[in-house]
Amino acid sequence: MQAYDDSDPSLGTILEALPDPVVASLEVRDAWRKELADRTVGLEFIVSDLARWPVGSKVRVAFLDGSPALHADIVSALGQIAPEMNLTLDFGHDPATGTYRSWSETDTVHEAEIRVSFDKSGYWSLVGTDSTDTTIAPGGPIGGGPGQRSLNLGGFKSNMPQGWQGTVRHEFLHALAFKHEHQNMRGPCEDDFRWDNDPGYIPTTNPNGGFVPDAQGRRPGIYTYLAGPPNGWNQAKVDHNLRTHEDPTVVAGPFDPASVMLYRFAAFFYKTNPSACAPAGNGVDISNDDKRGLHLLYPDAASAVNALAEQAINGVEVLEAALPRGGEESVDRGLESAPGGGQHTAPGPRSAHLDRLVELLQAHAASGV
Repeated sequence: MQAYDDSDPSLGTILEALPDPVVASLEVRDAWRKELADRTVGLEFIVSDLARWPVGSKVRVAFLDGSPALHADIVSALGQIAPEMNLTLDFGHDPATGTYRSWSETDTVHEAEIRVSFDKSGYWSLVGTDSTDTTIAPGGPIGGGPGQRSLNLGGFKSNMPQGWQGTVRHEFLHALAFKHEHQNMRGPCEDDFRWDNDPGYIPTTNPNGGFVPDAQGRRPGIYTYLAGPPNGWNQAKVDHNLRTHEDPTVVAGPFDPASVMLYRFAAFFYKTNPSACAPAGNGVDISNDDKRGLHLLYPDAASAVNALAEQAINGVEVLEAALPRGGEESVDRGLESAPGGGQHTAPGPRSAHLDRLVELLQAHAASGV
């Protein structure tokens, strides 16, 4: 049994999580895409590949707040990532003034694909091209619109946390389309996490309201522990952020315990000791497999670049063949009628999601060399 160590620095930590309205928008969009892929032959694996930015492109980064010195620190930390991919992160640095590109909440066009802030609580980022998806939580402070935050490093202006470089790299890898390693379908975390309370556990809290072992030493499970402060997560939020979701359209690499994308959880989260899910890296530097992932997402070889572009071209052709012609109105009707005449109801604002899907496929198709 893994002991509950109240001196563990992981205890009382606010875990990374996007706000509920953002997650809800993503779930609507993803359900629509999955439905479309399921009923459109040839689109299944193409749709799952849309989080990456077009290979060889320039992705602009801008800051909402913070000093030029802080911005320079962020750029410096990303020096580990930049050489490992055929993609350019452009921070709009002006050598004459020492300043970097900025963005504003009043922007009506995207000044940058990745819009960084330091003013919200916690550390989080939208994944890849979600950063410019205007269907995600429109009107709120966080989302894919030009005046919305897409990546946040809360508190960096006043207090850089220990190992802050790893936090920066973790969030920017999200912005480059990486997902959490503990949710890797090939990994051991799903089976080794202690989701439920020890049998007979009596809910017991510390002075801060956090759940702790009861008088008999029985421990809270992950669901109970994260329901308490400072996270206050319900079961659905735990599932979204921690559980592995089987998806046959996602191609996952081998589990990498050294990845900077693997959370370091409190020891009692695991069933075994040592846990195969526990991080083997230092949480600061990107691993060799992180580098390999960047190479795969953004390859240099012309053959690989052209293969990705060809896949996107095929996606455009498949989508055009699956939908009736005749303008926007007929496109909407096409999404309401499944092939073969069967009717279905697709969730979400179908036209906006379709426009976005076509936009992404066309951008990837144009990235060939």
